Amino acid sequence: MGLHKFTFALSAVMTIAMVVLLFTKGLNLGIDFTGGILMEAKMPAGTQIADVRTKLEGMSSGHPTIQDFGQGSVLIKIPGREADAAGQKAVKEEVQKLLGADSELRRVEYVGPQVGGELIVAGVKAFVYSMLGILGYIWIRFEWQFGVVAVFALAHDMFATMLFFLVTQIEFDLSTVAAALLIAGYSINETVVVFDRIREMMRKYRKMPMPELVNVSINDVIARTLMTSMATFLAMASLSIFGSAVIKGFTYAMLVGILFGPYSSMFFSAPLLTYMKLRRDPAAIGADKTNGGKLAEQGS
Repeated sequence: MGLHKFTFALSAVMTIAMVVLLFTKGLNLGIDFTGGILMEAKMPAGTQIADVRTKLEGMSSGHPTIQDFGQGSVLIKIPGREADAAGQKAVKEEVQKLLGADSELRRVEYVGPQVGGELIVAGVKAFVYSMLGILGYIWIRFEWQFGVVAVFALAHDMFATMLFFLVTQIEFDLSTVAAALLIAGYSINETVVVFDRIREMMRKYRKMPMPELVNVSINDVIARTLMTSMATFLAMASLSIFGSAVIKGFTYAMLVGILFGPYSSMFFSAPLLTYMKLRRDPAAIGADKTNGGKLAEQGS
């Protein structure tokens, strides 16, 4: 609790930076959202990804993004191409010519800009519905103040993830949207653990000042939260290091969410509850002053 002013200020700075970068720099949207042509090419043995980029950097059809697909294959993404058959054929022939006759185009797909726009709308709807569902669940399970704070904490984690993609310009595609929804579930799980402990303490020690009560509650769950987060973080780190380039956006988003989930639940949402004027349960059984004092000393 002693750091809550610093953490609030840090969260405010991150949010402002995210908004500024969103309107000035923007996300590096994948062809799932912008539309374009996706190709999978099988390259000769020993071909490096840098060699493929060198061969395709002079394309007249657009500026492709090349990713290592594993086992000698690469993914070639050319954003913003029209959907007519003649245009697709011309792009395919140019890529084949630049890569050489010893390469093989195994797959050519097109994503129209209209479909990309629909996916953006669907992603926003999915996030909004999840926020409303979480607010309703927390409201019923706890009190409305807990629900409001939980939504703020969830938005905080989403903003942190968005800021990461804005700064790094890692491609933002459908897998990243899926990761954002998973982060929402992970974040709310961490928040509920802290909230449940705070509610239990409120029922047991109804005369203890809220800042002290929140501090003790955080101390009670911090070990469990950090161990759970570390286990999940190591799993995601392994995927980001050894996994295919196709899931890089997903794993990076999850890593950021796993880092900020415990941070927001313990150092953002929990301190924020102290400003929400929570009512104490008059029927609760209070602890005697001695036990309450000892517990307060443990939390300090």
